[in-house]
Amino acid sequence: MNQVLDLIRDATSDPPYCGHLYIVGGAIRDEYLGLPPVEDVDLVLEGDATSLAKFLDSKGLSDHAPVIYPRFGTAMLTIRGVQVELVSARAESYQSDSRKPDVKFASLRDDIMRRDFTINTLLRNLHTGETLDITGKAYEDLKAGLIRTPLDPKLTFYDDPLRMLRAIRFSTRLGFDIESKTWDSILEESGRLNLVDNPSPVVSAERIRDEFIKIMMSDRPADGMELLRHSNLLRQFIPELVDMIGVTQNAWHLYDVWDHTMGVLRNHPPEAPLNLRLALLLHDVGKPPTRTEDEKGVHFYEHQFLGAKMTTDILRRLKFPNDVVHDVSRMVELHMRLGESRPEWSDSAVKRLIRAVGDHMDSLFDLARCDMAAMNPNAPVTDLEALRTRMTDLEAREKVTKITSPLNGREIMKLLNIPPSPQVRMAKDFLVNQILDGKLPADDKTGAEKMLREHFRKTL
Repeated sequence: MNQVLDLIRDATSDPPYCGHLYIVGGAIRDEYLGLPPVEDVDLVLEGDATSLAKFLDSKGLSDHAPVIYPRFGTAMLTIRGVQVELVSARAESYQSDSRKPDVKFASLRDDIMRRDFTINTLLRNLHTGETLDITGKAYEDLKAGLIRTPLDPKLTFYDDPLRMLRAIRFSTRLGFDIESKTWDSILEESGRLNLVDNPSPVVSAERIRDEFIKIMMSDRPADGMELLRHSNLLRQFIPELVDMIGVTQNAWHLYDVWDHTMGVLRNHPPEAPLNLRLALLLHDVGKPPTRTEDEKGVHFYEHQFLGAKMTTDILRRLKFPNDVVHDVSRMVELHMRLGESRPEWSDSAVKRLIRAVGDHMDSLFDLARCDMAAMNPNAPVTDLEALRTRMTDLEAREKVTKITSPLNGREIMKLLNIPPSPQVRMAKDFLVNQILDGKLPADDKTGAEKMLREHFRKTL
């Protein structure tokens, strides 16, 4: 990043840019806090940032043509692989039903006061190195570990409701407290992030999703979820998780469904990818609507299947890509399979388990470990290491996941005289199961035909 700043500094060493260009926000904040440097650069200009972007491009600095947003007086360009955002010092005003502002050029002070939190308002002159704390509160709040808005927080959050999620994100990432007036305003304005029963949301699902992802990818995602819960923000876009609160479980659990889920999330591997974190969060989302209780205790029959459907609905509401929706929903559906295994299972049963979990094996073992670690210490648990060894050995020896039906679809339809239908898939599954049980060699077409004719006659 320093090399990129040097290039921009050299290119703007003459009027009209010299002395009027400032580094702003996260870079200075994280430097003060001793955090790793940010990977992008934010610069604010007393003047037209779009013209500056074109000027830098004309000097050959930009890796490609800059992206210009003339309505907002901003531009994005990439220099030596580093993303640079250029912003004109500006003032903004908002309509009540939108977070897209009306923008006009303004003073540096106006620009700083419109920003989200005081800790993000420090400026450093690119040419002189002078650092400015225009609000007079940035250093104070950084020292105190406090999230506070430069202006009246109610106005800040009414104008741009997404900033409420940003407050949670910064609090989670930095371990800072949210100042009381700022917190009270989040409670008052939380409804402006409603996605569930609002046909025309003020903030798009995509923008909410992106902030939610940053919270989930932090070092303390469970702390972020607790803040979302207590701030009433979680109810606005994933109310299904709020329904977990107070839902008691059976004797193998010390906590209700919500607290158990937070325990599972706290156990996440540090390097856990987003899809696994989402599965940890949503694996028991189907429990509240499936809870029953009788003389034998509390039950959540087939909650994994309902949970998978609910997970699909939740992730689609937040506009996650289809591959993420499918992957996470599948993990939620399968999350009990490893824990249900028993040492006395036959090799055939374990081979079916291998095929059932498929490419999700590694993630499901991580999920099972986290889940078991958050249960009652006296609860019976599966020896996951022994199971993993057994599954790995079987896969290495027999290539279980590669097994396919000896007969293809055309051959099955011709043999049984049936049209394309679900019966073809059922026939393939039957033959694969015969191979897994050791009753049919993988390449025995003749034996497969005989077995399938007999099976088909009996099932009819």
